[in-house]
Amino acid sequence: MRLLVTGGLGFIGSNFILHVNEKHPDFRITNIDAELPGSNKKNLSSLQDSNHYKYVKGNITNKKLVDKLVSGSDVVINFAAESHVDRSIADPRPFVDSNIVGVYTVLEAVRKYKKKFIQISTDEVFGSLKKGSASEKYLLNPSSPYAASKASAELLVQSYIITYGCNAITTRCTNNYGPRQSPEKLIPKTIILAQKNKQIPIYGTGKNIRDWIYVLDHCDAILKILFHGKSGASYNISAANEIDNLTIVRKILKIMGKPLDLIHFTKDRPGHDFRYSLNSRKIRGELCWKPKYNFEKGLERTINWYIENKKWWADTPSSILSAYNWKTR
Repeated sequence: MRLLVTGGLGFIGSNFILHVNEKHPDFRITNIDAELPGSNKKNLSSLQDSNHYKYVKGNITNKKLVDKLVSGSDVVINFAAESHVDRSIADPRPFVDSNIVGVYTVLEAVRKYKKKFIQISTDEVFGSLKKGSASEKYLLNPSSPYAASKASAELLVQSYIITYGCNAITTRCTNNYGPRQSPEKLIPKTIILAQKNKQIPIYGTGKNIRDWIYVLDHCDAILKILFHGKSGASYNISAANEIDNLTIVRKILKIMGKPLDLIHFTKDRPGHDFRYSLNSRKIRGELCWKPKYNFEKGLERTINWYIENKKWWADTPSSILSAYNWKTR
């Protein structure tokens, strides 16, 4: 099988490529990545001499390049996205370009060459939930420019399925954690700052809740969908680990043997959703998928990876690790 992975130098995309390479070494993988914030060439350095992996630097808004790559593939899996909510609040334009225009460009090529397409979306398209969990039929209700751009992409995909008969599937996943995640995100930022014995910023009261899934469980779910998912369907992916941010930071500090007084509460970000939650009964029932990693074991594996791979994050700018200053952006 010939896979075209977009955004494969990012956190989830790179883990997916490594996972596929391990589970299906006969697959040929092409990775296109624009090397925007969140991408890291170190993520896939282990594959640089592989005959089954090819890297192309480029943006998915580049129609000519996308056409060429899609035409030579069997399946396109779109991980490419601007994904950091903080940056979307400060400057929404890159999110519109990557997450909407980029998806449109890929969809046009998929339609032209009649290829299978999987859009990787997010639980954030459903917005903040006071109670219950969002099923696949739940109303889209995004709060941030990032979430709105991902919801827009979902609607584009759905329109191409209905109007043009495209063979496409949308997946939505809860918060991922694990190796190779950008230091701007909560868990790696906490680990790195704790390792440096520096203050760890937490928005507001730290009581905002997310459902966390280990990245390899997400990758395994995508493979299930690749082989067995129904064309035109959407699938929610979650691990039922709803935990507030403050609890996560405290768990990390305890595992690392660091004092709790490293925690520093900062001003909350605008429009900060309180709780995300997904109902994943569909993929569990129809495709027989379930997560393998519980949160504590996954968190320990993640902490160990960052401690053992200091060179991966050693040159992270201090501005990435600091509390986000809204007034200067």
